[in-house]
Amino acid sequence: MKKYFLHNGTESSGPFDLEELKAKRITKNSPVWFEGMENWKTAGEIPELRSFFIVVPPPIPTFSTVPPKPKVEKKKEEKEEIKILGLSKKTFFIVLGSFVLLAIITVLNTIEDNRSRELELRNHKTEIENNQYNLHQKKINDEKNLVAEEEKAASERTKKERKQTLTNRILEIKHLLQENTNNLEATKKKLEDTSGFKFFRSASEKKEQISLLEKNIIDYNSENDKLEKESDILKLELEKIK
Repeated sequence: MKKYFLHNGTESSGPFDLEELKAKRITKNSPVWFEGMENWKTAGEIPELRSFFIVVPPPIPTFSTVPPKPKVEKKKEEKEEIKILGLSKKTFFIVLGSFVLLAIITVLNTIEDNRSRELELRNHKTEIENNQYNLHQKKINDEKNLVAEEEKAASERTKKERKQTLTNRILEIKHLLQENTNNLEATKKKLEDTSGFKFFRSASEKKEQISLLEKNIIDYNSENDKLEKESDILKLELEKIK
């Protein structure tokens, strides 16, 4: 009786007779060898072992689930699919979503345009107000400058007039001083002459004439002092104006 050996890929086992080999539940591809074979063969290649591998069909299912509808009904259902405005439901909602998205984008763009336009109008209004303010400020500054120039011109005229008045008065004082000096010298000369003149006059007449001349001399000197002081004051004022 033949004895068979098995190989599991790493090591061999056996020997086994047919009954023992059958109990090992070998497959068609299990390596088998027995005495007299040159090389190992698979169990399916050995005739006496083929009866081990009779194909047994699987059990019949009980069909507990509902069988699918025939394809004809499916096609009928497809034909009866709901349509909106001549479009399939899916297509309709895609188109509707596109229109809604487009409407939202349009509304957002309109809002943005309105904001930009409003901002532009506001900036334009602000620019106009700034220009008006600048023009108003320029007008005020021009008026201030005009007033300042008029005041300066008036001040210059006043100074010029005052300088002319002072100069004229100084010249007048100079002339008066010269005139008083001349009169003073003449009066002094006359006093000398009157003091030495003895004929055709009484003593009282001589004394009265001398007193009058002396008084004139005092008046001339006093007048000259006043004129010189006034001239000095006017000259100082004239220097300050310059």
